[in-house]
Amino acid sequence: MELETLAHLPDVPTELPRQDQGAFSVELQKDLEEVKVLLEKATRKRVRDALTAEKSKIETEVKNKTQQKSPRKAELLDNEKPAAVVAPITTGYTVKVSNYGWDQSDKFVKIYITLTGVQQVPMENVQVHFTERSFDLLVKNLNGKNYSMIVNNLLKPISVEGSSKKVKTDTVIILCRKKAENTRWDYLTQVEKECKEKEKPSYDTETDPSEGLMNVLKKIYEDGDDDMKRTINKAWVQSREKQAKGETEF
Repeated sequence: MELETLAHLPDVPTELPRQDQGAFSVELQKDLEEVKVLLEKATRKRVRDALTAEKSKIETEVKNKTQQKSPRKAELLDNEKPAAVVAPITTGYTVKVSNYGWDQSDKFVKIYITLTGVQQVPMENVQVHFTERSFDLLVKNLNGKNYSMIVNNLLKPISVEGSSKKVKTDTVIILCRKKAENTRWDYLTQVEKECKEKEKPSYDTETDPSEGLMNVLKKIYEDGDDDMKRTINKAWVQSREKQAKGETEF
């Protein structure tokens, strides 16, 4: 009777709606357990063979259902993964900044750099590195470009720890903390100082004052236009003529 009952069991459908697959897997497990119990009690070879075949069949179905669940689980895991991080847009070339303004207080030398829209970039994109006699500014990814400004050979030492930056609308302000407070900087850099001093007329107080005056006139003559040169030549000739006559203007 047991064999006939097993032989007339209806075929199990190979595909069920997704919502019924969980319940069907539970039923398969129950069938498998019951077949195992019957197999332990069976004594006749024909019955045991039939039960063993049914046991293998159910075990195969359980295995198949387990494999069908695994891809679904993997699919769910994939859907739960966070969206890929989009790499930031790479910036273009670097622009060297040369225009700036500066002033000073008793404690700080302040450098003003105009960069349109700089207040819109992340604060970490505005970087300043200080040394005792220099600073360099780098603004990353501003309107698709990088902006760089390097100032070396500051006129006097600064405090690295006390120096900082500020970002205002369209402006970056570099605050260089003076190492010696209440001292005046006539120039921002040592190079600027040397260039300005070269342009000044040189007066040697230990030499004849007239020699210093001649040096000034010589420089004016060399740098002047044709009218200036004619005027200086005329004044020179008149001065020589007066000297020859023993006259003096002083």
